[in-house]
Amino acid sequence: MASEITIREIKSINIEGGYLIDGFPYAGLANAIATESLTSTMDFELAGVIDSELFPPISIIKDGTPNFPVRIFVNNTLKVAVFSSYLTPHESLHREVARTMSSWANQHKCSLILSSSVIKAGSEGPAIMGIASTAEAKKKLSDASIPILQNGTIPGIPGILLNEGVLSKTNVIVLLVKGQDPGPDFRSGAEICMALSKLVPGTSCDLSTLLHEAEIIEHGLKQTEEETAPLKESMYG
Repeated sequence: MASEITIREIKSINIEGGYLIDGFPYAGLANAIATESLTSTMDFELAGVIDSELFPPISIIKDGTPNFPVRIFVNNTLKVAVFSSYLTPHESLHREVARTMSSWANQHKCSLILSSSVIKAGSEGPAIMGIASTAEAKKKLSDASIPILQNGTIPGIPGILLNEGVLSKTNVIVLLVKGQDPGPDFRSGAEICMALSKLVPGTSCDLSTLLHEAEIIEHGLKQTEEETAPLKESMYG
């Protein structure tokens, strides 16, 4: 069965020349925690939802209000959009999610797509690195004093975004944070959020507040993962 992802915009979106931030969780929840932290501590509003017949059929209840599990938050003043997700997409959807994201960013004339991933690494070296699809995007990493990964493998949606960015000459940056295994994802999420604030003008993070918010967000994301596990098993086997 062919996958189909639909985007329904419910408010005016004007992010021309701005930024799209990928908030889908992958290996671990750090990426989703970072973007949820960003939207919860700054002035973002719900501007759309993302849905698919191949997403588990659930509603996320927050503060007494039903929510789609994958939403678009926008700050038109900062020209920033965030694809925020409580769902970890199945591997069979990774290519379409990435291409949908890239197409939407181009449709809204974004200047940069930002994603992130957790990598396993030793104690030596920088806590966070980055990789970019174009020379312009690499310069943004250098200007933010974020070291560039020279050799490695980026799996899943972040990797596809990079490959598509190279072909279409779209600016894509993937931030790479060291994962602590075992360890809480919220600390890695906070590292990503701090790095995002260096790359996206107008955004900022207070680390102590961020760590507290990120820990709460991680708990909510893990609860959703546990509750949707039976649905995913019945859908994907």
